Amino acid sequence: MGLRFSKMHGLGNDFVVLDARASAVPDDPMLVRAMADRHTGIGFDQMLILERADDPACVAAYSIRNADGTPARQCGNGVRCLAAWLHRDGALAEDGVARLQGPAGRVAVRMLDAGTVAADMGEPEFVPARIPFDAPAESDRYTLTVAGETVEIVALSMGNPHAVVEVDDVNGPRVERLGPLLTAHPRFPEGANAGFAQVVDAHTVRLRVHERGAGWTRACGSGACAAAAALQRLGRVGAHVRVELPGGTLEIDWQGPGHALWMTGPAVFVYDGDLSDAFHASVDRDARSPAQG
Repeated sequence: MGLRFSKMHGLGNDFVVLDARASAVPDDPMLVRAMADRHTGIGFDQMLILERADDPACVAAYSIRNADGTPARQCGNGVRCLAAWLHRDGALAEDGVARLQGPAGRVAVRMLDAGTVAADMGEPEFVPARIPFDAPAESDRYTLTVAGETVEIVALSMGNPHAVVEVDDVNGPRVERLGPLLTAHPRFPEGANAGFAQVVDAHTVRLRVHERGAGWTRACGSGACAAAAALQRLGRVGAHVRVELPGGTLEIDWQGPGHALWMTGPAVFVYDGDLSDAFHASVDRDARSPAQG
C-alpha cells in the first residue's frame, strides 16, 4: 500500500486531502511538487493535511501546502472540503457547527447539506503589520508602483495576505499582466493573493485571483472573502455578496467591523486513491540524481 488520499474541489479550486491523525504523512516539498504535477502526478492547487487538534474545542487540525511546496495559512475552499471530508468520516454532524484548528486559528464550519458548507472565516484584518503589508499607517486604499504603473489596492488579511484591485473587466489583459507582479510585490513581505474584482451591482461581484504558490486559480475562497470585505469597506457592496469566480459562485456575508465573515459554497469529492510506493521511489531517485543540462 502507498499513500491514501482524497481528491476534492471547491468550484474547481482542487485539493488532495491526506489524513495524518493516526499516522504521519511525508512533509517533503519535493514530494508535494511531484504530486501536484498535472501530467505526472495527481494535480492540485493545494495539499490539505488533517492532523490531531491540540485544542480540545476542535474536532481536527489542518495544515496547507501550496502546489509549489510552500506552506499556506488559510484556504477558504479547502476548509469547506475538509469539513465535507470529516462529515463523510463521521466526525462532523450535518447542520451542526464544529471547529477546526488551522494555521491562522480556529475556523467554525457548518454542513448545510451533503455538498454545501458554510465557514466562519473570522473578521477581516486591515492593520498593515498584521497582514503583513509595508505601510506606515492603516488606510482604505494604498498606491503601489507595479512595472511602472500606478495601481490602487486594498490590503487585508483573511488569515493570509490579499491585495484587492477593482477593475472594469476581470478578463482584460491588464489583469493577466498585473496578477503575478502583485503576488510578488516587495511591500508584501510574505507575498499576497492578488484579487481583481469587477462590481456588477451592490450584491454581485466578478473575481479572478492569482494565488501565491499556485498561480491563477478557478476559485479562491479566502480571495472571495477578501474582495467582498474590501469592497464593502469602500462602500461599493452590501453585507451579502455573490462572488462569481471562473469555477462558480460563493456567497459571502459580513455585517462589518466587530463581526465574523461567513462564506458558503460547495465541496465536491472527485475520487479516493492510493499513491503507489513506486511514485515515492521515483521522487527519491530524482532528488538524488545530478541535474541534467
